[in-house]
Amino acid sequence: MVSDRVSAFDVVLGTIPLKGQILNQMAAFWFRKLGDLAPNHLVDVPDPSVSIVRECELLPVEFVCRGYLTGSTSTSIWTAYARGDRTYCGHTLPEGLRRHERLPNPLLTPTTKAEMGAHDEVTSRDEIIASGAVSEALYAKAEKLTASLFEAGTHFAKERGLILVDTKYELGLDANGDLVVIDEIHTPDSSRYWYDDGYEKAMSEGRDPEAIDKEYIRLWLGERGYKGEGPPPALSDEVRCEAARRYVRAFEQVSGLSFTPDLSEPVSRIRANLGI
Repeated sequence: MVSDRVSAFDVVLGTIPLKGQILNQMAAFWFRKLGDLAPNHLVDVPDPSVSIVRECELLPVEFVCRGYLTGSTSTSIWTAYARGDRTYCGHTLPEGLRRHERLPNPLLTPTTKAEMGAHDEVTSRDEIIASGAVSEALYAKAEKLTASLFEAGTHFAKERGLILVDTKYELGLDANGDLVVIDEIHTPDSSRYWYDDGYEKAMSEGRDPEAIDKEYIRLWLGERGYKGEGPPPALSDEVRCEAARRYVRAFEQVSGLSFTPDLSEPVSRIRANLGI
């Protein structure tokens, strides 16, 4: 079951109206669309806020695919590049790149999966394998699978007038030991989307490309000096509602479907839909 809670910088900030329903349905859309490309854990979606899934063993790594030099967090590829780093998660980056510029090739930049309340840390293929978190053979399978998903997601987003900038995949092993995609996929919480038709103009004018993802909240926090340390500023109702509008817009633009919220009392509705 999903909730309306929203987090940034690995800190829970509050809630966004209808966020759970939107993300649950968007993840289901992508799981079904890409099911032939990569197996996933989804079984059924009996309620707007509930997914029935197969139980899997979680891999202790978040597989982050990046197509552009961007980001606002302390661990983002742009932050590292701006301070002069030319190696990021084991990848060598060329000189002369600009913020928000497309990378020469998409990169897989894994992070550790921290405990609740702790921060994920950037790492690399070699560090993950050396730590024993994932074997070399399993990492190779994960690398191939996430690359194919990111390529497919990129092409489909382009058809929908969007740029899939970067995304996070979580993977697990099912009862047969097979690698499957779990949690969510290509949602505004796990992914960054820009509008394609305004990207070149924004770059030529030195502006941030227009986005329809959670980056709006990260930037709002950053403008108030918050980067994940200490108590976060409270989200105003104006910010919460604007974030909700952006989530709806992302769902509708990506899926081509209209979002119809279910405003009935959630506990009784979920019980009825699950037959409990």
